[in-house]
Amino acid sequence: MSADRPEVPYLTVEDILDSPDRTGAVISPDGSKFAYLAPWRNRLNVWIQDLDGEAEARCVTADSRRSVLRYHWTDDPRWLLYEQDGGGDENYHLHRVDLGNPDADAVDLTPFPGARVTGFDLPPTRPGHAVLNLNHRDPAVFDLYELHIATGELTLLAQNPGGSSALVYAPDGTMYGHGLSEGGDIELSRWEPESGTMCRVTTFPGSDHPLDLQPFQLTPDGTGAWVGSYRDSEHTRIVHVDLNTGQETVVDSHPGLDVDPRAAVFPALPAPLILDRRTKDLIGVRYLGERAVIRPLTAHFADVLDNLRQLSDGDVAALSSDREGQRWIVSFTHDRDPGVTHFYDHTTGDSRVLFRPYPHLDPAALAPMTPVTIRARDGLELPSYLTLPLHREAAALPMVLQVHGGPWHRDSWGFDPTAQLLANRGYAVLQVNYRGSTGFGKSFLKAGIGELSGAMHDDLVDAVGWAVEQGYADPSRVAVFGGSYGGYAALVGVSFTPGLFAAAVDFCGPSNLVTTLRNMPDFAKPYLTNNWHLYAGDPEDPAQEADLWARSPLSRVAEIRTPLLVVQGANDARVLKSESDQIVEALRNRGIDVEYLVKEDEGHSFVNPENNIAMYHAADHFLARHLRGDGSVAAGSST
Repeated sequence: MSADRPEVPYLTVEDILDSPDRTGAVISPDGSKFAYLAPWRNRLNVWIQDLDGEAEARCVTADSRRSVLRYHWTDDPRWLLYEQDGGGDENYHLHRVDLGNPDADAVDLTPFPGARVTGFDLPPTRPGHAVLNLNHRDPAVFDLYELHIATGELTLLAQNPGGSSALVYAPDGTMYGHGLSEGGDIELSRWEPESGTMCRVTTFPGSDHPLDLQPFQLTPDGTGAWVGSYRDSEHTRIVHVDLNTGQETVVDSHPGLDVDPRAAVFPALPAPLILDRRTKDLIGVRYLGERAVIRPLTAHFADVLDNLRQLSDGDVAALSSDREGQRWIVSFTHDRDPGVTHFYDHTTGDSRVLFRPYPHLDPAALAPMTPVTIRARDGLELPSYLTLPLHREAAALPMVLQVHGGPWHRDSWGFDPTAQLLANRGYAVLQVNYRGSTGFGKSFLKAGIGELSGAMHDDLVDAVGWAVEQGYADPSRVAVFGGSYGGYAALVGVSFTPGLFAAAVDFCGPSNLVTTLRNMPDFAKPYLTNNWHLYAGDPEDPAQEADLWARSPLSRVAEIRTPLLVVQGANDARVLKSESDQIVEALRNRGIDVEYLVKEDEGHSFVNPENNIAMYHAADHFLARHLRGDGSVAAGSST
């Protein structure tokens, strides 16, 4: 290291990928406490701490098998609820914790084997109750239930006749659902108890909404719904739908940005609609471009937001307030100061840092994430992000193309553990929002229809070419790394363009689109029409089945000569382990270098820290061996 070039501190995999010290804070309804997630027996569990007192924090859940990621305060200070699945199978059950009795065990309120809770809500008009969708009668159909939280009693409100992905409950007892018509459009309907059928209120083009209506929220009085709609617009707008007439009125929009789509894929991310804690009125809307933009809809929230923005140069992320909207907890998205969380009192104007999730990470030791725009071969502009190693000349670097999943998702600015680990090792990291990604307008989204392994892959190839032309990347030392659809993209990269990549990491990626779609979980199969069947094909149609096979990496396994690391969760409900098994077996039969890491207690994404750490240790050494040739993982190395 030269005297005028600062040394890059070495960050271990554990430094970046281990559980945060604390994260996910939410203030209690009365504003006296806050809950958060922190490790207990090496698993994230829910802890509670007083905001104003000196009492020590206490752990109120005790799951030693799998980290808890979703929890909910209730209107009764005695009860806290949390959701948990079984080893990554995505069959989430709802559990109750008695905060008044530390010795009491958590109670599973939905103890039905193989069942899944979704559409969970705590309606303010029904204190002491929750409303939820549950599929224990039929795995493919979700019925609507009311839960009495204290007793655990479940009452059936409406049996789903089929065709509705979820039912919601209005204060007057009317129920509504949204699901697919036979033609693949999304119908918003009202439940008619006399006939036991759904009466259509309005319809949205299914091709505009591959992940159902996002967002969808009943208004407090239950006479309308706030919906993210592309109707008559290139970008999603929040519209008010009158549930009696179906009439739409625009509530809010941004001239150049979509409503933030990310919570549709990862519910733990900030919701696009910001609601008043007490009244459930809409007070703000979250949009996403290169950075996040929040548009306040009330004067009070505008004042609060102005003050919150002074606390960090990051983007306002998760928000929660007490019932009065005076005491707030806010976390911030930031590329080098991840998740810093503040308490703010709007009455006094006082604020303080509650915690940093990763206090051991020095922001000065982390690499900035820079938005860049890449022009594809057909002229389409691809919003992307480039992370370069610190204190290195950005020339002819080994590079990792990091591909997001979905494909109906997007990369965004902020702390990315994978990108930071790779940049610390001396790699340039390029994240590309290829066509078909969500959040960049209707035309960009629909440009992905029919383009799996086609123009969607060309976008990634063109991005590599851009990085080489700009001088950032050494063309002989480029790897591809992705999970889910990103894993499929990695496999496409090495099978459709076998000379492009020097190494590839596939995490839970489909190798055969035909078998992947046929083996989708029961809860997903009824809703494939406007996403996978539209964008890729329906394997029950012989012509489309042939096309799906032709777009599958397994069909070109004879072309693969690139070293490959495959990582898989054995309990994956969306991309079965057989998808990884079959391509690993085919490659090993040909003598191709393929490493295979399987975790028996994980699903489509890894949750438990030791599994994430094991995966990234394997990826770290694998990439060092194939991009640098020496197997070293020294910080900043680019030899």
